[in-house]
Amino acid sequence: FEECGQHGNLHSSARRQGRMGIGAGWWFVDTAAAAARAGRLVTFGITPTAPETGYGYIEAGAELGNGVRAVARFVEKPDLATAEKLLAAGGYFWNSGTFMLGVTSFLSEVEALTPETFAAAVVAVAAAKIDLDFIRLDEAGFSTAPNISVDYAIFEKSRQVALVPVTFPWSDLGAWDAVWKVSGKDAAGNVVSNGNATLSNTRNSLIVSERAHIAVEGLEDVAIIASEDAIYVGRLSDAQRVGSMVKALRADPATQGLTEIHRTAYRPWGGYSSVLNGDRFQVKRLFVKPGKKLSLQKHHHRAEHWVVVSGTAEVTLDGKVTMLTENESIYLPLGCVHRLANPGKILLELIEVQTGSYLGEDDIIRIEDEFGRA
Repeated sequence: FEECGQHGNLHSSARRQGRMGIGAGWWFVDTAAAAARAGRLVTFGITPTAPETGYGYIEAGAELGNGVRAVARFVEKPDLATAEKLLAAGGYFWNSGTFMLGVTSFLSEVEALTPETFAAAVVAVAAAKIDLDFIRLDEAGFSTAPNISVDYAIFEKSRQVALVPVTFPWSDLGAWDAVWKVSGKDAAGNVVSNGNATLSNTRNSLIVSERAHIAVEGLEDVAIIASEDAIYVGRLSDAQRVGSMVKALRADPATQGLTEIHRTAYRPWGGYSSVLNGDRFQVKRLFVKPGKKLSLQKHHHRAEHWVVVSGTAEVTLDGKVTMLTENESIYLPLGCVHRLANPGKILLELIEVQTGSYLGEDDIIRIEDEFGRA
């Protein structure tokens, strides 16, 4: 299932910072667990403190006992006037999108209420493949599942749904304005992440940058989010509209990749970031954890140049082992059998320059591998 509107790196990175409140006690977990063991699909409803328009709402129904209530209905994200009416009426809670449920109970409801989704999941799991330390669901099987949120598919239809109301400081952090609200601000009301910005005559704005330094002059109520491969600029007060922007990016083949592939890929041994791509060449930053090593491998279509930026590299090239340190480099000709390892105590960082007729990640013939990929 997908959460409606929560697609793409620009939007979802806000959500990754956390959803549930902290430090409020955990009585509600025991309450929900008891209801879940009884077959209920439990959702947590947050007692609203303001007429928020960025959250969905849940209307509580009859008391079921022990602090658990039935769900009368789910309410879509309202406009301001409707949100004010819901708060005035009472009995409405913010939809936290957080659930507690038993596996058997949930699967039974999925099979009964959305059999197409259940069937697709069964196929995807049956044809799944183990990849390093995780499992990849079968893409073809999974793609046959309807594109629908769990609220629409299950929770708005099931008669087993129950609500546990909770009261503590909470934010969905589903949009950048929510991140701005809970973050420490300077005297002008600005929030700058990582310190990668210089602001002048700028007020009530959010600046987040993973790498580039951003200079902002004479703006107010703006969100500037710079990831490794894309930059979003918009009004902070309109941050809920990021989802529609991501949908537009996904619909265009030229920008579709921005919503699906991140420039940095993580592996059990470390990972790599794409720096530059061109015709017959590619530049990457490799980082290898202390004591880890890549597979012994070779390539049919590319040669590689490695330059050590920091740390110590142990390079095996056609059976010969060479130690490289900062500012030293080595050339790996097409077809050679090679391996990279970090024998040191600190992170190893290299710049890798690939040249050749084909630079895809699938041009790897693994001969030995400590992660079972050979």
